Amino acid sequence: RPFHVEPKNIVSVNDDMQRVTDEASAMNKRIHYYSRLTSPADRALIAPDHVLPAPDEIYVYSPLGTAFKVDSCPDGYGKNSSLVTIFMIWNTMMGTSILSIPWGIKQAGFTSGIILILLMGILTLYCCYRVVKSRQMIPLTDTSNWEFPDVCKYYFGSFGQWSSLLFSMVSLVGAMVVYWVLMSNFLFNTGKFIYNFVHDINVTDIVPGTNGSNKVICPSAASSHPPQNRSVMFSSGNRTGFELFEEWWDKSQTVPFYLIAVLLPLLNLKSPSFFAKFNVLGTVSVIYLVFMVTVKAAHLGIHLEFNWFTENEFFVPEFRILFPQLTGVLTLAFFIHNCVITLLQNNRNQENNVRDLSVAYFLVGLTYLYVGVIIFASFPSPPLSKECIEQNFLDNFPSDDIMSFVARIFLLFQMMTVYPLLGYLARVQLLRQFFGNAYPSLFHVLILNVAIVGAGVAMARFYPNIGGIIRYSGATCGLAFVFVYPSLIYMISLHRAGQLTWPALIIHIFIILLGLANLIAQFLL
Repeated sequence: RPFHVEPKNIVSVNDDMQRVTDEASAMNKRIHYYSRLTSPADRALIAPDHVLPAPDEIYVYSPLGTAFKVDSCPDGYGKNSSLVTIFMIWNTMMGTSILSIPWGIKQAGFTSGIILILLMGILTLYCCYRVVKSRQMIPLTDTSNWEFPDVCKYYFGSFGQWSSLLFSMVSLVGAMVVYWVLMSNFLFNTGKFIYNFVHDINVTDIVPGTNGSNKVICPSAASSHPPQNRSVMFSSGNRTGFELFEEWWDKSQTVPFYLIAVLLPLLNLKSPSFFAKFNVLGTVSVIYLVFMVTVKAAHLGIHLEFNWFTENEFFVPEFRILFPQLTGVLTLAFFIHNCVITLLQNNRNQENNVRDLSVAYFLVGLTYLYVGVIIFASFPSPPLSKECIEQNFLDNFPSDDIMSFVARIFLLFQMMTVYPLLGYLARVQLLRQFFGNAYPSLFHVLILNVAIVGAGVAMARFYPNIGGIIRYSGATCGLAFVFVYPSLIYMISLHRAGQLTWPALIIHIFIILLGLANLIAQFLL
């Protein structure tokens, strides 16, 4: 059953019609349109329960990305130009996945990494095009309020409804876990920068890195060789202020728990739509990251050596068996499939949908490619090995680096405003499905939020690897929404129309097998 906002003047609806009173029909149609759009797991158009009628401006959220404003078009007529539509799609897909792209290229190899970004962009674009066309193939008079999960329910019944909910929750909870890990990272480095600046302390010399004003470090090498006297220093009865700070301000031991005091109360708010006002910082953050990468590369220069199959001390082969780790990240990086119908429905010129979607995907791929290639190519090898590239490339810059400090501040504030909205979506998805109400009681909401926050704290404490989390959740939800459902729906539609051919059948079965292989490979490599 689709999720509905239920103001007191709306009566029950079924799959074919919505019965409303004549005097409230216009308002109810608009509310029904907004409420339908809360079904995607990692994007939502939020209509707060206390706002009737729904506002003229609505927001779409990407759990690993940013937020943007969508003009409402309850009658199905788009208001946005092609340029605005392209920007909204770019803005939705661009997110924190960009921080792991250089690491993914390192795992796959430089040449194969570039090829995979291009191929995954083309493949996910094609599957996204199939999603857009899937609703148009349904022989019903009114599907204007439908999103892709509704299409899945039409074709697969309750299985499509519950499976889409399951994979949506995987995507959403995975995104919230990534956010908690990143917020812990950014808060730790921000606090460390402030403390060291105030006390004029420089501790980066203990981490292997380059010299000069544009320092690049290798934290993974430092973590494998911790200082031998660390425990002795902390066991001393006469501790210095720096030692106490090091003990109480630890990236995995303490900082993830400090966030609970701030974010858990915010998750329990009945309507966190206030935070939507700040999410435009996501776009600023991405633009700033591109600027920072360009400046860093200009100072560091290009450091490349092509070794096609052999690995040496400083460089990785151009082709590596670990390439599925990059495809897992890219599956989520190019993920927009469960809300793309809404975005294109708001396009003023519907005949330009395919072109605008293609241009948006091109720009997204270009952005990922630019950041990934520039960071990988400019990483100073020697003296450091390319293996030092971290899953979050900002970790390769010390906490006292000014440009990285600004980037972390932007991203930290943006994530702290988006996180309550993601929690709201998880609540709407799950509690409304089981209890018929997005806020059955404070107890229900608190239990759900404690479980989600506990998962984030546990991962930040024991497995703070955002690249791993992104690739697992991306390959899992991507199996359903990117590879399987679009292909199956297209083949079923062609079969019902008597137009299914062997080439089409073979191609789309191959796409499904690619998605399955992508998921399995994440657990083998």
